[in-house]
Amino acid sequence: MHAITALVETMEKKPFSELGLSPELLRAVEKMGYEEASPIQTAAIPVMLSGVDMVGQSQTGSGKTAAFAIPAIERVDISVRAPQVLILCPTRELAVQVAEEVAKLALFKRGVREVPIYGGQSYDRQIRGLKEGAQIVIGTPGRVIDLLERRALVLDQVKMVILDEADRMLDMGFRDEIEGILSATSEGRQTVFFSATMPVGIKRLIERFGKEPRLVKIETPALTAPAIEQSYYEVDRRSKVEVLARLIDLNDFSYGLIFCGTKMMADELTEQLLARGYAADKLHGDMSQPMRERVLNRFRKRTIEFLVATDVAARGIDVDDLEVVFNFDLPQDGEDYVHRIGRTGRAGRTGRAISFVAGREIYKLQGILRHTKGRIRRERVPSLEEVEEKRSNLFFDKLKETLEKGDFRRQDNLVDRLLEQGHSPTDIASALMHLLSPEKPASPDFDPAGPRGPGGGGAPRGRDAYYDAHPPVERGPGPRPSAPSSPPPQRSAGPDTRPPRSEKPARPPADLPMTRIALSLGREHNIQVGDILGVVAGAARLPREAIGFIKLNDDHSFVDVAADAAEPTVQALDGIKFKGKKLRAKVMPS
Repeated sequence: MHAITALVETMEKKPFSELGLSPELLRAVEKMGYEEASPIQTAAIPVMLSGVDMVGQSQTGSGKTAAFAIPAIERVDISVRAPQVLILCPTRELAVQVAEEVAKLALFKRGVREVPIYGGQSYDRQIRGLKEGAQIVIGTPGRVIDLLERRALVLDQVKMVILDEADRMLDMGFRDEIEGILSATSEGRQTVFFSATMPVGIKRLIERFGKEPRLVKIETPALTAPAIEQSYYEVDRRSKVEVLARLIDLNDFSYGLIFCGTKMMADELTEQLLARGYAADKLHGDMSQPMRERVLNRFRKRTIEFLVATDVAARGIDVDDLEVVFNFDLPQDGEDYVHRIGRTGRAGRTGRAISFVAGREIYKLQGILRHTKGRIRRERVPSLEEVEEKRSNLFFDKLKETLEKGDFRRQDNLVDRLLEQGHSPTDIASALMHLLSPEKPASPDFDPAGPRGPGGGGAPRGRDAYYDAHPPVERGPGPRPSAPSSPPPQRSAGPDTRPPRSEKPARPPADLPMTRIALSLGREHNIQVGDILGVVAGAARLPREAIGFIKLNDDHSFVDVAADAAEPTVQALDGIKFKGKKLRAKVMPS
């Protein structure tokens, strides 16, 4: 019987560089885009690295996977090609998720291998992974016992056993399997228990198999969420950008913060928003202080509609009139959630906070809300038809308001000329609304896989303003230009005269010679028509009339550009990082 001898209760956060990690792990953490450790990571990693037994008590979604995966990787001896760390998970879905996290964190630790073992998958593949020398085994209790009985898994060199979601495994009836597995390992092992709750069954397990373990308990104080309209949408990760665009359009948001969990995601999302024509910029820890200040100044002056930020970078943002805060990625804890959404609804205004939840993140959201007194409403993702109808209604309201105020320059001469040619007043008005309203039909050759999704439009919002801000330039041989960082200017007040969402870019003149360029990325890289349009227009600074047909294939794409701009365009695109991948571009032979 070994009682818990020490207690650590903290909400402190530290940079990973202060936790005693190897350069390889720090490099992996940086590549994943994390800027600082969560409270459970800050408290648990040093304890686990010291080799003592530990009990970690924190809610789902607090970052506990990295809290135990990082020390597990650090303690592996790469010269030993046998299981040294065993991580038990209640379900195969969680086992796969943990294995993926371990693989990312061990990316630069040469010689470290992991293998997930769980029911429902071929024995051969899992046994092969063990025979190849995997040092970190992530498995469900049933399959681990099965492979032990087959003598395909040997645990005599295991020096660390981690029970992830131990309370859930006991609830699922795995007590006998867990005890059998722990009994099959040496008594000198390090045993780590992670559990959201501490029922009697867990305490007995700890007392039997733990050696004076230290308790690392993350106590989230009760927080009061501000009086803000809060809602969430269950969205697949691949659909988040599309849903974000629909919600912005549906609600006509023009000034907001969008929070991402990593620097990498902030970069990618900003790129995609710019490609769709939104005035966006990013803010994260990799940016210099002068650059951050320039971005913040533009945001305060509202020349940026949407600022995409990480939690660390956003600490200096103090703006009173935000319309909305989006949690594109959920925060790690309730404290960060309250800090995020508290930036909207200030100065007596009504604020909105919208969160995206993907898969098992629903448990993270529930954990966050347990520590806040706010209520969050589940919403249905709006259809494209609803978005277009709302935009039509907004256009109508603005038109009506303009008419009632008389706040417009009269065009009596033009109207009289049209009337003299036999056109009726209703036809003239209808034609004007057809040109200006968001309901103009898509061009026949519009690719439905474009940025508005199936059935959506391909013209990014505000793209006319983008080309006004970035006129074409003559290019000769010389250094490759970088993508512009300035976003399109803010939308003007008054009636919405933006190009219709479903309108394809203006066609090049019929007599303009075009040259086809091949790009190395396609649909399987999460590339859409609007993304290609955005990167070609942005990196090569081409006007829209110089960009022609865009064709998407699975692993590559083609884009037609004005012949005299082909070589400069290839120079601008070839080798740049696009959507997290290195882009290759070349001129196709005629």
